[in-house]
Amino acid sequence: MKDYMFNPSVSIWRLTGIITILICLTGCSVFGLFGKDDEEIDPEIAADETAAKLYNQAHSLLVSREISAATEKFELLQARYPFGRYASQAQLELAYAYRLQSNTDLALDNINRFIKLNPQHPNIDYAYYMKGLITFDSGKNLIHYVIPRDPSNNDPTSLREAFDIFSLVIEKFPDSNYADDAQSRMIYLRNELAEYELKVARFYMQRGAYVASANRAKYIMENYQGAEVMPEAVYILEQAYLELGISDLAKDTNRVYAQNYQTGKNGVIDAEYAREKRSCAEGLWNITLEKLRLKTYYCN
Repeated sequence: MKDYMFNPSVSIWRLTGIITILICLTGCSVFGLFGKDDEEIDPEIAADETAAKLYNQAHSLLVSREISAATEKFELLQARYPFGRYASQAQLELAYAYRLQSNTDLALDNINRFIKLNPQHPNIDYAYYMKGLITFDSGKNLIHYVIPRDPSNNDPTSLREAFDIFSLVIEKFPDSNYADDAQSRMIYLRNELAEYELKVARFYMQRGAYVASANRAKYIMENYQGAEVMPEAVYILEQAYLELGISDLAKDTNRVYAQNYQTGKNGVIDAEYAREKRSCAEGLWNITLEKLRLKTYYCN
């Protein structure tokens, strides 16, 4: 039998190969090719999971009408995680929570920031609708929740702003789930704004400021077609022209009235009727209102 002698070169090559394999295995473990240890968690994933937990807690509190607790959770979420998928939704719901607390300033701040930062958000239509609601509420105070209010007695600025916002909702998002409600609120606001202008027109008439009264009445006719006070606005305009001695314009106004409302004997506008009856929105006004989808009043 042939003796096998020890060959140093062969042993060295074998040893080198084993060392190389060990290094590769160690490297694979270092670079995570065999997966991370259970204790190693991606910080971004951990933060996202915490944000989700906070959001779900806040949302549940809001649904259960625990508004103060929900507000605190949403504020904490925004402070800790100002970015990410939960931040924008939290901002939207926080605006709603502030509105429920009658904190209109913070509610508007949040909703305006949301609209500015998320113009393509899937819920942007709701954001504009919520802005309209908050703006309309901005004229309220605690006593209005106890004693019924007549908005037309107040500063109409917030009413006009709310009207414009709801109009934007209908214009930009006609298929939105909130479009119908926005339209109903526009009709209500239109009537309130027209009533406010009419009260001013009456005030000027009583004090002999006939030009100012006529301008207010014309403003109602031009901007609030179909409003409940329209008959009286036309009547005041005719009376203002008569007081100013502008008989031709008075006759034109009377003719407009006759085309849209009932007149008394000899075609004269009956003051009592003008103050009590409501528009049936007939004639050319009716066509205009149909185009705007704002026809809401019907003849008896």
